[in-house]
Amino acid sequence: MQYRRLGKTGIAISEIGYGSWLTVSRTVDAEHTKTLIGTALDLGINFFDTADVYNNGGAEETLGAALQAYRRSKFVLATKCFFPMSNDVNDRGLSRKHIFESCHASLKRLKTDYIDLYQCHRYDDATPLEETCRAMHDLVTQGKIIYWGVSQWSAAQIAEAVLFCREHNMHGPVSNQPIYNIINRSLEVDVMAICAKYGLGIVVFSPLAQGILTGKYSGGTKPAGSRASDEVSLNYMSQKYMTPEWLARVDALKPIAQKNSLTMAQLVLAWCLRRREITCTIIGATKPEQLIDNIGASGKMLSSEDLAAIDGIISTFPVDQYTGRRLG
Repeated sequence: MQYRRLGKTGIAISEIGYGSWLTVSRTVDAEHTKTLIGTALDLGINFFDTADVYNNGGAEETLGAALQAYRRSKFVLATKCFFPMSNDVNDRGLSRKHIFESCHASLKRLKTDYIDLYQCHRYDDATPLEETCRAMHDLVTQGKIIYWGVSQWSAAQIAEAVLFCREHNMHGPVSNQPIYNIINRSLEVDVMAICAKYGLGIVVFSPLAQGILTGKYSGGTKPAGSRASDEVSLNYMSQKYMTPEWLARVDALKPIAQKNSLTMAQLVLAWCLRRREITCTIIGATKPEQLIDNIGASGKMLSSEDLAAIDGIISTFPVDQYTGRRLG
């Protein structure tokens, strides 16, 4: 396993991280989670990502219980807040009240004294950015979190937060967690450059496009136990890419993987990690063998010819969620 610094911080995290969205405490029970956590740590994975909203706190509770068996300094624990946790009008967003209450609730569920990386799960238009930044700064100074970051913020929003914190000598965001994979490159429009400019590490989610890029759905099949075979998980998958055209494009990537003695998952993870701006790719493995396979991408390099071939196959990219511009 290779490790990279999280932006300009001194903390090093594994190039492959373990995520808990749609899996932990839902399709993966507590005992199996312990097995997966043990396997991940044995393989060198030290970054574990979750959020309060995942299974309404269930993922945090299960992940926290599984990590109790290990020395706290052995792993880097990340969670998030923003989305509603109840019908209460204040139990959502990035107000000072909700951030403080969410942090305390996450600490309790995770059974830990501090959170390594606390992230704003989305941008909150209803709360002044100053209020959010000051709340995060205060949590750092109180020792309840070590670093804070953002997820799916626009380049302008990231820049404004960084500059506000610098101007007021406050602890600013150190990371960004956006979606990024071969078929969704919206990160490259302007967010990646802003993160590089201000020294934010990038921890990407959905690098395998919910499993679409592993080739497991070739021909439209939905293997038992896969996300596409689960009704809830299927609702979160981009149906735009579960089409014969897109699945054929994914199949066309297989010779490139074979040429490099890589599995499809290893190929697409290595593709993400080709960018030094990216610190870590978060995977959602549900089986130990998937973890073993995925970590094989760490340290792998693709040639310029391979990268050009991939671009030639995946020649149409989605519209950027912030600018509306079409990529590709």
